Amino acid sequence: MLLAKKNIVIYGGSGPIGNAFALTFAREGARVFLVGRTRKPLERTAAEVEAAGGSAHVAVLDALDERSVNEHVQEVRTLAGSVDVSVNLVSRGDVQGIPLIDMATDDFVRPITAGLTAAFVTARAAARVMADQGDGVILTLNSGSAHGSPMLGASGPADAATDTFIRNLAAEVGPRGVRVLGLWTAGLPESFAPRFLEHNPTRRASGMSAEDIDRVISGLSMLGRAPRLADVAETAAFLVSDRAGAITGAFVNATSGIFPS
Repeated sequence: MLLAKKNIVIYGGSGPIGNAFALTFAREGARVFLVGRTRKPLERTAAEVEAAGGSAHVAVLDALDERSVNEHVQEVRTLAGSVDVSVNLVSRGDVQGIPLIDMATDDFVRPITAGLTAAFVTARAAARVMADQGDGVILTLNSGSAHGSPMLGASGPADAATDTFIRNLAAEVGPRGVRVLGLWTAGLPESFAPRFLEHNPTRRASGMSAEDIDRVISGLSMLGRAPRLADVAETAAFLVSDRAGAITGAFVNATSGIFPS
């Protein structure tokens, strides 16, 4: 198995992406530790993992609360013996569909602050333990929208800040056996829940359905289709495995060519 005996912490484990990652990692032999702010969806994912023969644990905490994150990482290390992988899927609350010249300051600043803080707090907690162990992998999800993407609000600046942080951390902890890398994805149709659509004023006003959005995004991609959750989860499983041992300080592009890199 690709991830046999790996202990993997997934922050933002209650959403559709967290669910797909957890099931894929567990199928490949990992023990998953799901972290989020809402218990019920975490427990649903844990139940799916266990029904498929895997092992899952649930912790309810805010990834922006550094004390809680630090304590949880230590608890995982005590319980499991090691923290092998830390994955950051935490939502930033991006507001999109509004021109930057019309956007409120709070809506612009929030995703940058929340996204970078969550990436820093979770990665720092994991890196401390991993550096002491002499090995480990830190993976964060980003959209790749930092390269001149209109109408995406602060998503681009937030992505750019996270990209830079990941590369700098990789340079610092690499000599201690820790790999730090990222994964770009965008337009996952399985994430087009009603709550997501309602949060976007332009898409809400347009009356576009999830299927309509999927068709538009597919038309923007080099492959003529949006990436699927399965695509991204399988890529993540490879990246955090020992087979990707030479990859660090980089973001792997799994956007189906929506954002060339």
